[in-house]
Amino acid sequence: MKVIVIGGGPAGMMSAITSAQNGHKVMLLEKMNMLGKKLLITGKGRCNITSSLNIADFIKNIQGNGKFLYSAFQNYTNQDIIEFLKEQGLEVKEERGNRIFPVTDKSKDVLACFERKIKNLGIDVRLNTSVKEVIVNNGCVVGVKTDKEELQADKVILATGGKSYPLTGSTGDGYILASKLGHTIQKIKPSLVPLEIYNKEDAIKMQGLSLRNVKIRIIEKISENQEKEIYEDFGELLFTHFGISGPTILSGSAHLVRYENIQELLNARKIKLYIDLKPALTNEQLDDRILRDFKEAKNKQFKNSLDNLLPQKMISYIIEKSGISEDKKVNEITKEERRKLLELLKRLEFTIKGFRPIEEAIITSGGINIKEINPKTMESKIVKGLYFAGEIIDVDGYTGGFNLQIAYSTGFVAGKLE
Repeated sequence: MKVIVIGGGPAGMMSAITSAQNGHKVMLLEKMNMLGKKLLITGKGRCNITSSLNIADFIKNIQGNGKFLYSAFQNYTNQDIIEFLKEQGLEVKEERGNRIFPVTDKSKDVLACFERKIKNLGIDVRLNTSVKEVIVNNGCVVGVKTDKEELQADKVILATGGKSYPLTGSTGDGYILASKLGHTIQKIKPSLVPLEIYNKEDAIKMQGLSLRNVKIRIIEKISENQEKEIYEDFGELLFTHFGISGPTILSGSAHLVRYENIQELLNARKIKLYIDLKPALTNEQLDDRILRDFKEAKNKQFKNSLDNLLPQKMISYIIEKSGISEDKKVNEITKEERRKLLELLKRLEFTIKGFRPIEEAIITSGGINIKEINPKTMESKIVKGLYFAGEIIDVDGYTGGFNLQIAYSTGFVAGKLE
C-alpha cells in the first residue's frame, strides 16, 4: 500500500513510522525545510515529551473532546513513547507536575530519535513540498497534488497541525484541504495562550515577575454576591507587559476558550482572575504571620515591612492596592487595614480582557469535527482512505505533555495496519 503523510511534526512522523513498520511504502511530505520545527520549541526548547500520569487519567487533562481519544491513548501510551525514545538511545527524566523531559534537556535530541527511525525505515521524506489538493475518486483517496507534481496514494494521512506558531509551518493548510473534501472545521481559537487584562498598567508594574506555588481561580462574576468557578489551579504564574502568562494561566486559557459566550462575558468584564499568594496558609495563619512581621518591624514604615512576605517587585503594587500609606508606621496600622491587606494577599483580583493572538498560542482549539472521524482508526467517515492525526483534529489538552501525547497516539493509530 502506498501511504502519503502530509506534515512532518510529531503526529506526522509517528504516522509515517507506524505505516512503514506495517510494511507500507511511505512518503512524508513537509512544506518547511526540515521536520519537527514546532517540536523543537516545545517545553521552552526542552520538549515536555509526555506526562507520567496513568494513561487513564490523560482524558481528564484533555478539556477539548477528551473522550474521543480513549481508544488512541489505549493503543499508544506514554510508556510506549518513552520506550520508543529509549530504543533510539535517549533516556528521560521526570520533573514536577508529572512532566517527562529528555535527560539532555534538548528537544533536538527527541527530534533526532524520530529522524533516525525514519531514515532506518527508508521512508521517502520530501521537504519544501507543499500539498495543494488531496485527490479523490468515487469517495476514495487516490493521491495528492503538490506544488511540484501529482503523487498516487492508497492512503493519505493529514497531520498538518493547527494555526499556532505559523513560523514553524502551522498555518492551517490542513483545514482548507479537509474542508474541500466535505469536512466541517470547528471554529479555530487560540488555546494554551497568555491572557490580557484590563488595566494592563497593573501588570506592567510587575512585568517579568514569576510567582511560584500560588493558587489561581478564574470565575464568571454573575452578580455582586454570586460567582461561578470556571477553572482552578496551583503552580506558577508570570506577569507580562499585556497581562499574565505561565503554566497555570495557559491551562486556564484552554478551559476558558471553550466556555459558553466567552467573548460576550469578556467584553462585559465578567471574567475575573483571583490569585491566592499564600495558599498554604489559612486566613488565621496568614494574619498571625503578618502580625509577627509587623511586630518585628513595628518602628519601620509600611513600605519597608513587607520584604519577608512578598517579592520586591510586588511590594509597591500591593501597598497601592491596600490603601495604606507607604510612609505610615507599622505600629499605627489598624486592624481593619490589616484585614484589607490580608484579603489582598488571599484574593488579588484582575479582570481578564481576552486572549493573546493565535500566533502566540501553544496549540489550537478547534479543527476537524470529531463526529466525522472514526476514533478507533482516525479514518474520515466522509472520504475512504483519508486519515487525520494530531492538532488538526478538534482535541486539545492542558500543558504538561498531553498535547504531544495526542500527537503520538493519534499518529500511531492513523498509521496502523487496517
